[in-house]
Amino acid sequence: MEENKDQEKVEIYSQRVRAGKRTYFFDIKSTRSNDYYLTITESKRRFKDEGYFYEKHKIFLYKEDFDKFLEALKGTVDHVKTELMPEVDFSQFKDRGEKEDNETSTPTSTNGATTPDDELKWD
Repeated sequence: MEENKDQEKVEIYSQRVRAGKRTYFFDIKSTRSNDYYLTITESKRRFKDEGYFYEKHKIFLYKEDFDKFLEALKGTVDHVKTELMPEVDFSQFKDRGEKEDNETSTPTSTNGATTPDDELKWD
């Protein structure tokens, strides 16, 4: 019975994006019936009492919604860039993000390999 629980959320691929005080995890997981879905998790480090904890928010995205989600995300980002903030040069953020990504984040396939920041990962 316990073995089925573990198989229900097998992680296939993971990519981390550091964004200032937040970290985003994009994880592809599979169910025991070999169906795939994506979890997008936002993690924020918070201080409480005498220590730190990670506050997280998670979105589950299923394969039938991938295209709709991407279309809406792209449309929303394009609207901000062209209609709400056309004067902002968004390319300035790309260079900073690539530097952070190259220093701290690489996509990983979870076939038993560990990532440098496993302490930030959770199921």
